[in-house]
Parts: sequence; structure tokens; C-alpha cells
Amino acid sequence: MDEPNIQNLGTFDYVIAGAGSAGCVLANRLSADQKNRVLLLEAGKDDNYFWIHIPVGYLFTMNNPRTDWCFKTEEEPGLNGRALDYPRGKVLGGCSAINGMIYIRGQARDYDQWRQMGNAGWGWEDVLPYFLKSQDQGRGESEKHSTGGEFRVEDMRLSWEILDAFQDAAAEIGIPKTDDFNQGNNEGCGYFQVNQNKGIRWTTAKGFLKPVMDRPNLTVLTEAQANGVTLEGKRCTGLTVVHKDRLARVQAGREVILSGGSIGSPQLLQLSGIGPAHHLQGLGIAINHDLPGVGENLQDHLQIRAVYKVKNTKTLNERANSLIGKIGIGLEYFLFKRGPMTMAPSQLGGFAKSDTDKEMPNLEYHVQPLSLPKFGEPLHPFPAFTASVCNLRPESRGHVRIKSADPLQQPAIRPNYLSAPADRQVAADALRLTRRIVSADAMKRFEPEEFLPGPEYSDDADLAREAGNIATTIFHPVGTCKMGSDPMAVVDDRLRVRGISGLRVVDASVMPTITSGNTNAPTIMIAEKASEMILTDQV
Repeated sequence: MDEPNIQNLGTFDYVIAGAGSAGCVLANRLSADQKNRVLLLEAGKDDNYFWIHIPVGYLFTMNNPRTDWCFKTEEEPGLNGRALDYPRGKVLGGCSAINGMIYIRGQARDYDQWRQMGNAGWGWEDVLPYFLKSQDQGRGESEKHSTGGEFRVEDMRLSWEILDAFQDAAAEIGIPKTDDFNQGNNEGCGYFQVNQNKGIRWTTAKGFLKPVMDRPNLTVLTEAQANGVTLEGKRCTGLTVVHKDRLARVQAGREVILSGGSIGSPQLLQLSGIGPAHHLQGLGIAINHDLPGVGENLQDHLQIRAVYKVKNTKTLNERANSLIGKIGIGLEYFLFKRGPMTMAPSQLGGFAKSDTDKEMPNLEYHVQPLSLPKFGEPLHPFPAFTASVCNLRPESRGHVRIKSADPLQQPAIRPNYLSAPADRQVAADALRLTRRIVSADAMKRFEPEEFLPGPEYSDDADLAREAGNIATTIFHPVGTCKMGSDPMAVVDDRLRVRGISGLRVVDASVMPTITSGNTNAPTIMIAEKASEMILTDQV
């Protein structure tokens, strides 16, 4: 019998913890059969917040407790002692409500590698149908694209002279022009496609959740933070939840599914005594299941933000720093849903090789017609553009570990950026490649002048060190509940937690290795595939 001060939320077939990019997909697919009673829990609030829906609103949703967990990393030696803000969505739609809206699947090689690691059914040809299932491609159907799905994909609604010139310059040095990064090999340079609908951000809450909210077998609770799974022996039976400041319990007849992301899911497992015993015992947490990989294997894309001053062209710096420019930007958006307010954080993309020995592109460029010290700070007072570049397949590995048994205390997030010698070499090579592009003839009329890191740095050690000074996360943490069968794997290839029945993890944390690009579309794919597996496994 429940204690009188603990609310009983009832019994459901499926209980999903986290209404982000994966959770909204799961709620939609699992509740499609009216026989399944589904509960979706979200620690944040509803998405009825103005800045979520304006594409440039990421400037006001990141580091805002209304929509973001407001995490920070530990101080990172590879970043010369800096700690980074680490945005994670805390709202219906999760990170899809605050992210960069860029639609990138990754490369075929990424998924074929997952399959080669022993994860059956996760190769490129296996997962492509799940990308297609939910896509609504604004350009229409083709061999690798589909229409009619829940997740809208459109072309950018603006272009910039300086970005067009960068694309021309990249072509000069052998990086071909492309208009599609989602064919399986994404080498090339072109404008990204984005998850928007006619200039308005398109989230998983809008696409997957809101259209089915009236299903009688689907319950959605906001301001409901899961703080532990309940177990009977080695079977998960439900969750404990704090719902609007009141402790509650919920029972799961079939499964509990954790979709809290690469920070939230390992944190919840560790709080529940499922994780590395040696760490949890030191915090006084009773060990329910020793699973050493929980919270380990953290991977992220670190973007090195090289900035160049320019002449003879206009960038967003001048427009955004003048009153007339700001008024024009606002009018352009509210009248026509075009212009800078529709901008994703990055507009022009590029996938390239840091050296010719690479089999596939291992670098991703995010090029912006603006520059600023960091997100949330004013733009520089001079015309400039930023050529951010990240190592797509870093060798550095970090971890997420709780600091106490208190579910409200942020866990220690340590990505260990640039800790691997190979990553430092790729950072130096990436900055040199950026200089080659900017030195091409197509850029000469703009007289580019390197502002950051600065032309005085040239050898490997200097460039790697300066990369640590100007780099920041591009918000792609994965891998902390990795899929596999090795001793550090947390879930199997059907995403079931190893050694615990009735419990799965479905989010970016299950990726054994990071995908070659932005991670939101792969997370949606994972949830699509997981939904089918869960329904198939029903007993």
C-alpha cells in the first residue's frame, strides 16, 4: 500500500521518462494501438513559450531555466581549464525545442560500423527506412527522401554573399558543392536543410505529440521529474516521480523507457543504483545492479570557432548592431517569415577530410555570417564571419557521474575534449584547412583577416592549444548508455538494459559511437526503430 503522502499515478503499459526528441516519437507510436496505455513524463513545462517557435529564439531558450537544464561541464584540461555551458532541453520537445534545427542523418559508414560492432539491424540499409518513415521533405520525394511524415525538413529561407563565396572557395580546393548532405556520404559544401515549417521551428512535440494528445490511452504530464526506477529483484516495475513538487509513484505493466538523453538517462540509472558499483558505493547508494558502463563513453562534437574579419560585404554583425537593422530584421520576419530571424545557428555546412588519408569526411563545418565571443553575448562591432569546424569522430571519451544521491544536483559532466593526441592533431589540421579555404580566390575580394585564433599560430602544438581556447560544444553528447555486448555496454541491440528486464533506454545515449553530423535526426530514427522493437517484443 502506498504511503498516504505519496501520490499514486496509476498503472500504465508503457511509462516514458522524457518528452524530448525520442520521447515524443515513442509516445506517438506506442499509443497508436488503443490497447496500450502510455504515460509520458516531462520534467519541464509545456512548449507554450514564444521564443521556442521563432528559429532565432535559441538565443533565448539556451541557458534559460524555462526551457533548459542549464548544465555546465567540469573544467576541461583540453580547453585550458574552461568549463562550458551545456544546454539540454527541459520542455516538451526537449532539445528539438532549443537546438540548431539542422537535419543531418550522418554517414552510411557510421551505422555500418555499429552493425560491425555486433549490433544487429543497425546498419545503414537497416536504419534508412526509419529516417524515411517520419520525414516530410519540403523538396518532395526521392530515392533517399520521403514526404508525409511528422518531421518537417525544409531549405533555408535566406542566403548570404559571404557564405556563397565560402562555398565557392571550398570548391576551389576540392570540396565539391552539394545541396544534399543526407545521401549516405555527406562530403561537400552547401546550405543545410532545417527542421522548420515556413519559417517556424518544427519540434518533435509539434510533429509527433500534439496531433495525438487527445488519444484516451495517452497521458502526458509536465513538471514531472523521474528520480528513480523501482525494481522487484532484477525487474523494473515503475518509477518514482516528483510531480509539481509532490512525490509520486507510477507502475509499468510492460516497460519503463528512459528517454532523458545522454545526461539524464545515465543520471537516473545511477540514482537508482544501476551503474558502476565502485562509484555509487562511494556516494552511499545501494547497488541494485553493477553495470560499469552507465555514464561512461561520453562523446561530443567540439567546434573550433575560427573568426575572420571581412570588408566589401555585409554580415549580420552590422545589421544586428544598429537600430534600423534590428527593425528591418523584425519586419522581414513578421511580414514574410524570412530573413535573419529564421536563421539556424549555422547556415552553410561543409563535410571534408582533415587529410587525404581519411576514407570518409571527418570534419564538419558550420559557417555563419556573424561573429561573437560566445552564444548569448553581443555580436562583434566589425564585419566578420565564423567558420566553425568540428572533428566528427573524436577519439576522446568522457563520462557523466552523479555527485550525490540528490536527483536535483547536476551530475559531473566531463567530456575530456582534446584529451586524445589524435584529436589534437585533427584540430590543428582543421584550422589549417580553414585557412586554405579562406585563402582561395573566391574570398579575396573580401580581404579576410584572421581574428581568431590568429595568424601567428602555425605549429601543431600552438594550434591545438588555441583550439582549446576558442572551441565550444556543438551540443551533441552521445554514448553514455551505449548499445553493445561488451563489458561496458549498457543496453543490447534491442535497447534493453542489460541484466534488468522491463527497462530500456531510447535516446542518443545508446549510440556506441557518435554519428558524423548533427544528432537530432539520428535520435528520432533510434526512437522510430525502438518503437517497432518494443511493440514486436510485447508479450
